[in-house]
Amino acid sequence: MPDIPLGILDLVPISSGSTATEALHNSIDLARHAERLGYARYWYAEHHLNPGVAGTSPAVVLALTAAATSTIRIGSGAVQLGHRTALSTVEEFGLIDALHPGRLDLGLGRSGGRPPGGPAAPVPGATPVVNGRAPNGLRIPPRFSFEHLLGSPRVALQRKLLLLPNAESQPYGEQIDDVLALLAGTYRAEDGIEAHVVPGEGADVQVWILGSSGGESAEAAGRNGLRFAANYHVSPGTVLEAAEGYRAAFRPSDALAEPYVTVSADVVVAEDEETARELATGYGLWVRSIRTAEGAIPFPTPDEARAHTWSEADLALVRDRTDTQFVGSPGSVADRLAQLQEATGADELLITTITHGHKDRVRSYELLAEEWRKR
Repeated sequence: MPDIPLGILDLVPISSGSTATEALHNSIDLARHAERLGYARYWYAEHHLNPGVAGTSPAVVLALTAAATSTIRIGSGAVQLGHRTALSTVEEFGLIDALHPGRLDLGLGRSGGRPPGGPAAPVPGATPVVNGRAPNGLRIPPRFSFEHLLGSPRVALQRKLLLLPNAESQPYGEQIDDVLALLAGTYRAEDGIEAHVVPGEGADVQVWILGSSGGESAEAAGRNGLRFAANYHVSPGTVLEAAEGYRAAFRPSDALAEPYVTVSADVVVAEDEETARELATGYGLWVRSIRTAEGAIPFPTPDEARAHTWSEADLALVRDRTDTQFVGSPGSVADRLAQLQEATGADELLITTITHGHKDRVRSYELLAEEWRKR
């Protein structure tokens, strides 16, 4: 399916026994490989206070990656607007675009301590899910609730450290409007005063909205005629709702005449199924660390992961993610990605792969790219 581009979403994972410095070098090296292999774009996520993730500032890592590559699109997946301003975001990406024009994707997200949206209103003609499956067989697990994470002391501390004292986040929809106005040079304050961002105004960036449901993020993307990324790898139970909610809200814009969606997936590919399963052994324990609100641990070795004693509560906490991770040979994983694309109608797919060893991660992306080109 070479007409469906593949992109990469990188969290800059730190492996057990490794360092943040090594993780950053590995990510920049992987971006070079991605460019050589023909991946369409390379995005960095933003996470804070996670011992096993070094991707704390997408703009900084993007500037380093832009200097190390030449053609691949690079971007954020996503900037967390919950603790940022529209101005600081446009300024940061404007600086990068000034030196590397025409390659940037500005992906925007609601996260940063904001309460998650509830279930969105059903879209007329929505794809039915029966016994946890879409009509083509794609697994759609029950919706996962993130409410317990927001009540954790660690998340509260993160929000406290990221926001100035007594500061409140601007409403998300207003932030999106301000980002677009600052990029276009049309921003006006209530009293009529203009604001012009240099560099930033007129920057040749693609603006994307990332979302895990059909709620506010999907609506904001559709209303503004922007590209949308639906997160199957974060919330597989709501991926159909997210994509369909976005399309229902879509209005054509100067940037985009038709809806455009990329869908993310967790993937591990190896030469054979057994090797791939071994490389993915640490994934469940890593997801558990995130969903218990302790923060992402350094990605464990298979032996470290096997040493963990799993309770039924632990297994239930991660089941939707482990059941929807695509692990196997190049052919079997490509088949599942094609199924995901068919079920969601995705225009692109966004691949995130984490293994303990950097060479294994690079090889996974190589094998997938080779197989995808044959389709």
